[in-house]
Amino acid sequence: MTAIQDVTQRLAPRLRGRVVRPPDADYDRARAVWNGMIDRRPAFIVRCEGTSDVIEAVRFARRHGLPVAVRGGGHNVAGGATCDDGLVIDLSPMRGVHVNPAARTVRAEGGVTIGDLDHETQVFGLAVPMGVVTETGIAGLTLGGGLGWLRREYGLSCDNLISADVVTADGRVVSTDSERHRDLLWALRGGGGNFGVVTSFEFRAHPVGPQVYFANLIHPGAQARRLLRAYREWAADAPEEISAFAILWHAPADEAIPAEHHGRPVVTFAAMHSGDPDHGEAALRPLRDIGSPIADLSGPKPYLEVQRFFDEDYPAHVMRYYWKSRYLGGLPDELIDVLVELNEASPSPHSTLDVWQLGGAFARPGPQATAFGDRSAPFLLGIEANWEDPERDGACIRWARRVYDAVAPFTTGADYLNFPGLLEDHDRMVRDSFGVNLARLAELKRRYDPGNLFRLNPNIRPAPQ
Repeated sequence: MTAIQDVTQRLAPRLRGRVVRPPDADYDRARAVWNGMIDRRPAFIVRCEGTSDVIEAVRFARRHGLPVAVRGGGHNVAGGATCDDGLVIDLSPMRGVHVNPAARTVRAEGGVTIGDLDHETQVFGLAVPMGVVTETGIAGLTLGGGLGWLRREYGLSCDNLISADVVTADGRVVSTDSERHRDLLWALRGGGGNFGVVTSFEFRAHPVGPQVYFANLIHPGAQARRLLRAYREWAADAPEEISAFAILWHAPADEAIPAEHHGRPVVTFAAMHSGDPDHGEAALRPLRDIGSPIADLSGPKPYLEVQRFFDEDYPAHVMRYYWKSRYLGGLPDELIDVLVELNEASPSPHSTLDVWQLGGAFARPGPQATAFGDRSAPFLLGIEANWEDPERDGACIRWARRVYDAVAPFTTGADYLNFPGLLEDHDRMVRDSFGVNLARLAELKRRYDPGNLFRLNPNIRPAPQ
């Protein structure tokens, strides 16, 4: 029986959800993902309504030898949420969230976005550490680590994962927590989507909001070197309640920014204090006192508003994205010179170089405590090539690759695997990022996915038997 016959006669009738195929009127909408540069045509999209649909989809893909992509929020910048000529297991209809305010825990299904999660948790004055764009799916983000505004006080998304339900490559459901299949939970904390389809996540939540203090300062690019040196010194001693960025980019035509700076290089400091806003204002005063900003938009804000701060800069389907990353061993003057010069050379005004402040709770787990690996770097450099015109693909990708190569002497050798480019550095990136954990991960991969069904990711090859 062919796959087309089988999907009609055997798979579709067994689903609560539905199968979308190329002839269907909504196929193009169903196959579209956030990154406008990714344009792939799967043979089948299974829009899952629950775990049983995921089980059926996994078994179908295995039976027919189809490539498998797993889509949560569809925000995966490298395009791992879709594939050509294969089967997409689409979890986006699975958007259930249940908060237990007494236990400070949250159970969320695999298609939940950060915005979905925040909407439910903030009712109870709680938050789970997540990323900084609310359309991002929690699934891929968590499995790859999960860096956001709470990283220095409460750690990564994966650090706050306390249990999960996983459909493994053989079509079984495995529930993992501190007592059951503990090795699998360890692997899910930063090991990516290598081990199965996570249909349900349980997280630890923390008291945050509803108001926090947010610093947002925009400085002229001419002062960038001095500002980044001051940021380096400030970041070393900042309280753990603060998580900050220094962002090199080009100013948009925004009325909050003086017109003479529009389209020109600027440096933005963006930082959130996760505690009481009055304490946050005092704690962030030293950052606000650096230099002479052309705009200071700081003040108390709802946590939900801070979470949405970057959303409008990252529209779905319209923009084209290529993101790389490097963990930095420091921020020496020589590196600052490189970053300033390459920001000025960016072929797109939408592109940014983001210096993420690390340390605090992010850094406390040892390199083997979770699959995520070494956390000793004081900074992460996010290299974001963002543009609109398909004719600029080559120029923008080359610029990002140029930055990636130029900063290599200043890095730990590891990358943040949620920002992997198009996985073109795959083998080196996986080896250097997982480091001492790679052998253990390979053994777990052999146990849970020996045929490497789940491989459209920073892929860990199964250990040989």
